[in-house]
Amino acid sequence: MKKIYNPQPESWSEICKRPTQTFSDVEETVKQIFKEVQQKGDKVIAKYASFFDGVTLENIQVTQEEIEIAKNEVSTELKEAIQLAKSNIEQFHAAQKTDKIVVETTIGVICWQEKRPIQKVGLYIPGGTAPLFSTVLMLAVPAKLAGCQEIVLCSPPDKNGKINAAILYAADLCGVTKIYKVGGIQAIAGMTFGTETIPQVYKIFGPGNQFVTIAKQFASQNGVAIDMPAGPSELLVYADETAIPSFVASDLLSQAEHGKDSQVILVTTNKNILNDVEEEIYKQLKDLPRQEIAQVAINNSKLIFVETEKTALSLINEYGPEHFIVCSKNEDYFVDGIQNAGSIFIGNYTPESAGDYASGTNHTLPTNGYSKSYSGVNLDSFLKAMTFQKISNEGIQNIGKAIETMAEAEGLQAHKNAVTLRLK
Repeated sequence: MKKIYNPQPESWSEICKRPTQTFSDVEETVKQIFKEVQQKGDKVIAKYASFFDGVTLENIQVTQEEIEIAKNEVSTELKEAIQLAKSNIEQFHAAQKTDKIVVETTIGVICWQEKRPIQKVGLYIPGGTAPLFSTVLMLAVPAKLAGCQEIVLCSPPDKNGKINAAILYAADLCGVTKIYKVGGIQAIAGMTFGTETIPQVYKIFGPGNQFVTIAKQFASQNGVAIDMPAGPSELLVYADETAIPSFVASDLLSQAEHGKDSQVILVTTNKNILNDVEEEIYKQLKDLPRQEIAQVAINNSKLIFVETEKTALSLINEYGPEHFIVCSKNEDYFVDGIQNAGSIFIGNYTPESAGDYASGTNHTLPTNGYSKSYSGVNLDSFLKAMTFQKISNEGIQNIGKAIETMAEAEGLQAHKNAVTLRLK
């Protein structure tokens, strides 16, 4: 890992760069696949399944029979763990429900807001080297709570043309309505335009690699909303002398093993902690099954020493991490002062893994600095806020003159006339 001591603010933008390809590097590939899927549908989906996943499929939709087989393949222990996680996620997201808001803004003018579910949503679940069945819970549970009518899931198949059994078990448990063996750019394009088999959806959710991230941004240019531009995973830890170095190292490695393009950062005001954490990282790294992947991510990562907590907090807010762990005797200073982070984990006994799986919070979070402007996925992500108003005869008399004056000042005579006729 690269060690950086007392970086000056003018160098922070360089320090905060992620090890990702630029938009232009993958734009043409995404654009080409989107165009082909829009024009030729399932035929192109099959073509790219063969090209990227190395599999030829007669039917891309998962059958009920396949789901039942998969459910029998999942161990009882894993089923119980998934059920516990689902229960906690349900509790936390159900608590986010809000009531209808009604206000009489002026006598005779009643305005209210209600939330309605997005009818059709698409969930993208990464497969590959780490099939993220936990992401099914994070997306399908709030979608079901929100009342979405159609919940479509796409996930890449393995070389045998199957989706990971735990993904199928979790999807069935959470009420996913349709499941497709499609991954990558072509999955996002399929849900954007619809094909002979895959339904078009109104909003797409889920993390993925850089190609999936760019594909989601293309989807948003074609009339489909997205949750956020969620790319490769990242974690920043602030640790002082109260932190336990082995814990900090384990947290950094837990994100590094996600993928070679992941990034982890330690910020500290204690040089001993910096050195101890680095030593622990290389000690623990040797025993990881995904050592090769984690090692590449570690090479892209940083250990940063700064003199003061104030500087540390400013740097962390500039970086805007997806995950932020605070291990400090002054934890309240960081908890109260953090402005830009997807999800925050506080204290030595709160590993980031808890949020990934079973504490109840959502792990679909903004990356690449987007925490400065995006929220992580929550119940409201699957809802639309709609406003209503009803005005009585008395009400239009009370606000009509103001509307006429404003419409005339903007030069919109028809707007004014719509009120004038009613006032008369």
